[in-house]
Amino acid sequence: MSGGLREIPINALTPLEASAEWKSLAKEIAEHDKAYYKKDAPKISDAEYDALRQRLEAIEVAFLDLVRSDSPSQKVGATVAAGFTKVPHAVPMLSLGNAFNDEDVAEFLARVRRFLGLEEDEVVEIVCEPKIDGLSVSLRYEDGKFVQGATRGDGTTGEDITKNLKTLADIPATLMGAPEVLEVRGEVYMTRADFEKLNKAQEKAEAKVFANPRNAAAGSLRQKDSSVTESRPLHFFAYTWGEVIPLLADTHNDYLEKLKGWDFKVSSLTRLCSNIDEMLKFYNELEIKRSKLPFEIDGLVYKVNRIDWQERLGQVSRAPRWAVAHKFPAEKVHAKILKIDTQVGRTGTLTPVAELEPVPLSGVWVSRATLHNEDYIKEKDIRRNDTVIIQRAGDVIPQVLEVVKTQRPADSKPYEFPKVCTECGSLVVREEGEAVRRCTGGLICPAQALERLKHFVSRNAFNIEGLGGKRLEMLVEKKLVRSPADLFRLRERQKEEQIQIGRLKRWAEKSVKGLFEEIERRSTISLDRFIYALGIRHVGDVTAKNIAKKYADISAFIKSVNEASKERPGPAFTELSTIKGIGPIGLKKLLGFFEKNEELKKLDLESGLEEQLQKLKISRLTKPARNELAKHYMQWTAFRNAMFHAIEQQPGETFNEISNLEGVGVVALEAIIDFFDEDKNAEAVQRLLDQIDVYNDVTDTQSGPFIGMTIVFTGGLEGVTRNEAKVVTERLGGRIANSVSKNTNLVVAGVSAGSKLEEARKLGVKIINEAEWLKLVEGK
Repeated sequence: MSGGLREIPINALTPLEASAEWKSLAKEIAEHDKAYYKKDAPKISDAEYDALRQRLEAIEVAFLDLVRSDSPSQKVGATVAAGFTKVPHAVPMLSLGNAFNDEDVAEFLARVRRFLGLEEDEVVEIVCEPKIDGLSVSLRYEDGKFVQGATRGDGTTGEDITKNLKTLADIPATLMGAPEVLEVRGEVYMTRADFEKLNKAQEKAEAKVFANPRNAAAGSLRQKDSSVTESRPLHFFAYTWGEVIPLLADTHNDYLEKLKGWDFKVSSLTRLCSNIDEMLKFYNELEIKRSKLPFEIDGLVYKVNRIDWQERLGQVSRAPRWAVAHKFPAEKVHAKILKIDTQVGRTGTLTPVAELEPVPLSGVWVSRATLHNEDYIKEKDIRRNDTVIIQRAGDVIPQVLEVVKTQRPADSKPYEFPKVCTECGSLVVREEGEAVRRCTGGLICPAQALERLKHFVSRNAFNIEGLGGKRLEMLVEKKLVRSPADLFRLRERQKEEQIQIGRLKRWAEKSVKGLFEEIERRSTISLDRFIYALGIRHVGDVTAKNIAKKYADISAFIKSVNEASKERPGPAFTELSTIKGIGPIGLKKLLGFFEKNEELKKLDLESGLEEQLQKLKISRLTKPARNELAKHYMQWTAFRNAMFHAIEQQPGETFNEISNLEGVGVVALEAIIDFFDEDKNAEAVQRLLDQIDVYNDVTDTQSGPFIGMTIVFTGGLEGVTRNEAKVVTERLGGRIANSVSKNTNLVVAGVSAGSKLEEARKLGVKIINEAEWLKLVEGK
């Protein structure tokens, strides 16, 4: 669960907080339902999903007005996916409530007794069935013939998968002596062995590899082409009924025996118990056996055996009162870490991953586990050659829970996070307040190449039309483009190396010719767009414009950044500047006070630091700031020394000059410096500058036809794009607004101008057309 409201006990939530959290939980649960039921690709473990539902349902109990018909607590599964015919269930396919411990199981039995009014000594027989991890389906037989099969869907309506189900050998086509209508419900699953074989075949064919047997079974069954389903090794266990005319048995156990008589497979692990001790004993036995079973199970399902009692008990919202699922805890195993690698993400984040000696876990062999980040490794002191306990939850990569330190080798050494990127060798940095480290080699790092290039060609950057994500991805994949400069050498390379781009998929000679012409047009660019196109972290288009106002050209900007790099503040200054409540002005006053009072270097004070700070009466140092300083430094000596170190480590003039530019600040400037400090980035920028021309059309002067004017564009423009018109207007001193008001100075009306034009006429705002606007731009 995320922090914030979810950390607050439910009885401490205000109605407003409860409503906000309910909405957040409902949205999150809906997204996970879609991933699990429609895409067969869960993003979190069952335990994490159950925790979300528990929290939402507890909020609804405490705040009854939040219970709505569209609440996740009132629904089962997800709606029918596109491409499948809807099948309404004659009897809803309900979900199950959960028991997470022995006390929950005891409470389930107690609720059954209370509802039915049973005496304590009356036996309540419970059918205990393994909870198979597969896809729930319903099979409809009419006069003994299999006529329709459907998924659970949202519990009320499922997906018609009749053709696919008919390919399963475990599902009989006809039933001798069956009732007029019989719905048999159960689980389609895949064995562990068959799952391994399927994945090996998928790998060989370079097709999708499945994360676990449940996903493989669900994905195989929900195919549009039934021949694909037929080629997959799927099985079926029957465990309950839907609509039955007439009723078949008096007990659930007898019904299962009837199904066996019709050649349906019923789990041999099913057991009839008479009390809670027998139930929990069976649960513990099965938990021990689970990893050795040929198929995956994630718990037990307890069902009241007598059908007349089931009917009396009925259901609540989405679950029956007569059944509950007792989940197993997530499976854990011991594994040895062979080495610790780092993976570089598309945006440059480095994620440490443990390479393991392969071990079987939750039905699959695992050889990797996530280590999350540098702090996680330090906190748990994870090292190479350690034996660790790992847990695999749902679809996610296994995670290391703890180190078995008694098995640590004598020569073990703490892990050191790499200082350079494992993909490109560029410097790795960690920003203040962040848990992750990032590669600074933005323009040259192979792991980031595609995302960086997408940004480079985007509308507010170089705006190279005809070079969408798929085409760009293909050029990167074929190693025709590795860095931005390569784009401007494509035509030349095609001639020199006889590269036939037109023969690639999605390309035609005409589109290649058009691309080359577009690249040629975009080889001249404004300074602000160029800076934005570099994709430097924290530098958006507005920040880039503010920087461009300061510098005459790109050389002046880079020179200034290099100077700022030498003037970066030291650790003592940076530490002080991040303390809550100080702020830039308070920081200046605080250091100024110590600069003027050199004698404080030798002064030793014994009383509390907060008390001493109050006595010093430092201008602009508020009580909350004093408290934070006292909490951070604790003692006078530590605080005093930090102040004089911070004075010596203050940033230089150029550093302050850039960081004080509107919209820049220290964080963005640090990112800019990190970018240009990386030699490979500087070389990539220079290679790019050798191919293009950069001009500066962003001015900080107070001249131009639109100075101080608020301008609205309406209708279609023919000579320029709306985005270009905005850039030009702002460059010439104007401000763009989206709606017309009494503060609007000018409306530029294009083709088919509508309501904004009418509003301008009503308010008497000056109106011109596109041609007149262009004359103003050209100074005519």
